[in-house]
Amino acid sequence: MSIIEPNSLLSVPTGPLRISKFPPSSAYRTRNTVLFSLVIPTYKERDNIQKIVETLSQLLDESIPYDYELIIVDDDSPDRTWEVAQSLIPAYPQLRVMRRQGERGLSSAVVRGWQAAEGKILGVIDGDLQHPPQVLLQLLRAVEEGADLAVASRHVDGGGVSSWSFVRRFLSRGAQLLGLMFLPHVLGRVSDPMSGYFLLRRDSIVEANLNPVGYKILLEVLGRGNIDEIVEVGYVFSERLEGESKVTWRHYVDYLHHLLRLRLTTGDLGRFHQRFNFPIARFLRFGAVGFSGLFVDLAVFHILRQIIGLGLTRSTILSAEVAIINNFLWNDVWTFRDISRWQKGGKARFRRFLKFNVICLTGVILQALIVNLLFNVLGVNQYIAKLIAIAFVVLWNFWVNLKLSWRVTDVNK
Repeated sequence: MSIIEPNSLLSVPTGPLRISKFPPSSAYRTRNTVLFSLVIPTYKERDNIQKIVETLSQLLDESIPYDYELIIVDDDSPDRTWEVAQSLIPAYPQLRVMRRQGERGLSSAVVRGWQAAEGKILGVIDGDLQHPPQVLLQLLRAVEEGADLAVASRHVDGGGVSSWSFVRRFLSRGAQLLGLMFLPHVLGRVSDPMSGYFLLRRDSIVEANLNPVGYKILLEVLGRGNIDEIVEVGYVFSERLEGESKVTWRHYVDYLHHLLRLRLTTGDLGRFHQRFNFPIARFLRFGAVGFSGLFVDLAVFHILRQIIGLGLTRSTILSAEVAIINNFLWNDVWTFRDISRWQKGGKARFRRFLKFNVICLTGVILQALIVNLLFNVLGVNQYIAKLIAIAFVVLWNFWVNLKLSWRVTDVNK
């Protein structure tokens, strides 16, 4: 990281999203470390930025003068929020500004800010004035007194939302309940895991391999950090004074993606993945595609038999082949997209399809052999035998297709 001039933009950290044990200043001796670094991620917040910098600076100047820094991380806003923030530096010497041009996303913006931070305590607050700054001192006090993490919560005493509609409340609570089903050992530790307003000790996430999706960075901290003692402080979520809400349906999709990623990389599944290097996420996508193929197979079989009037054998073969085509197309554009996009051209796709077809047809033969072995030779119940055979064949189809149809080595040719 290059030496930072007082009135220049911060250099954007690169590489893995990992917080070092020692702040950048300890390596470059450009300035003293501070107690507290507060990151403010922004995008199109030109109308709010001066107000929040003024409010936070006044608050922290009174409580911990010169022992803090405000770090605005702006994702290259088209309204040039970063430029307005940079113009405030002469009046607010504890302010630092970062303009990200190659990356996007609130969660990764927060981590990049923490990577550049000098503080022993790290924090995040929204740049839209929906988080009451006064709660910040209570959070800071909790961490100073020994908490690893202090979270501003809407769901404890003193907390709430100002004027949310029923739909917004329902979606928020529904997302939280869904998270508890996916990750009870993570989301069950706090009352408001969707909070974007919290402080934590730097030591609690040092060298953790952070990999956030979307805008719920607290999930990542709880899932991957070394967090023991947690304190929650109630706050009332306010409506925007300026600008417009940026919450869209894409954020809910990102949230589901984040939950799934954490579920697969933490806890027992995470340990299994690390030990055997099994691509769990890719396998689940493959299984979902296969499940969709079952309905395609049944629907086509019904049309061929009941509407067109084909015989049983031909209907069975044709419907199975249509299902295989369906599964191949979805796997090519979704399950193995990161590989197939490097194997361009119609010929390459046709070769993948032929391999996929042969492997899946071989799987059908294997399933029949396994069912017969279990039922006729070993005396296993026919339905249990069928389920065991299906499970084996799904693993067979996935693993052999990964190694032959979508070969990772092809990418490097």
